[in-house]
Amino acid sequence: MSQRIIDPRIRLRHIACFLEVARLRSMAGAADALNISQPAATKTIQELEALLGGQLFDRSRRRLALTAFGEVFFRYASTSLAALRQGIDAARGAHDAAMVRVGALPTVSAHILPDAVRAFTHDNSGVTTRIITGPNGYLLSLLRTGDVDIVIGRMAEPNAMVGLSFEHLYSERVVLAVRPGHPVLSEPEFNLRLIEGYQTLMPTPDSVIRPVVERILLAHGVTQLRDEIETVSNAFGRSYVRQTDAIWIISEGVVADDVAEGRLDLLPVDTSETLGPVGFTTRTDTPATLAATSLMQAVRDVAEKLRRAGY
Repeated sequence: MSQRIIDPRIRLRHIACFLEVARLRSMAGAADALNISQPAATKTIQELEALLGGQLFDRSRRRLALTAFGEVFFRYASTSLAALRQGIDAARGAHDAAMVRVGALPTVSAHILPDAVRAFTHDNSGVTTRIITGPNGYLLSLLRTGDVDIVIGRMAEPNAMVGLSFEHLYSERVVLAVRPGHPVLSEPEFNLRLIEGYQTLMPTPDSVIRPVVERILLAHGVTQLRDEIETVSNAFGRSYVRQTDAIWIISEGVVADDVAEGRLDLLPVDTSETLGPVGFTTRTDTPATLAATSLMQAVRDVAEKLRRAGY
């Protein structure tokens, strides 16, 4: 029985520091987030590695990356911390002050979530709704540590779904958006290689649609993008494209309302091969709270309305 007891030298500060470094992929960033010095963060990780008997991070790159050993530990450490937080909240009666925390990719934040949250808050007065947006990897790390209850967005790659489950809501494609009157719209025979003559807004390397975008560009022989800008900011992308001749490669849901209202146009290119599932990602080991379950149903209702409308 004694062999099953957790090494008492492993403290909560070790786990918290490890999860922050894994989430931010930076020792300095984790130190700032935890309000400690960088040498203290480095020492804490070194202590944990010594206690576990293995290297948690690959330090050979500019940004830290989890080793295979670290990936295994991360899955269990993040799940354990999330369960501990839920237990503390329940013991303190925090469930009475209900809150639902949602991680949402930009496409969902712009298109699906506003109507869903409006309906949810109408029927659930007194419940605080917290919306966090960002790249998929960041949101999944928050889900694993219990900092969000659900993530709504595209399904992640299989190797990122260990310990998580996905519920499909609808599918959407990647599109290329430009301002009305953009020169390329007047081309008599459009082909995708024409975008090489214009500045391009691309999803960031850690975004879930980046590999999809890269595949379709390569398939159409697009290899020389000009003055590429990487962003996941809806506000920046929308403003920049409307003021310039830049071309914005983005999930359709982000710009659907702009296109419908004539503020943006889509380039006439078949992107059906970029169609991908959008839905809920949740932890398999933790049941959803009543508030989260209610919000999820509101999202399902909005998604169903969009399907019926032909979206």
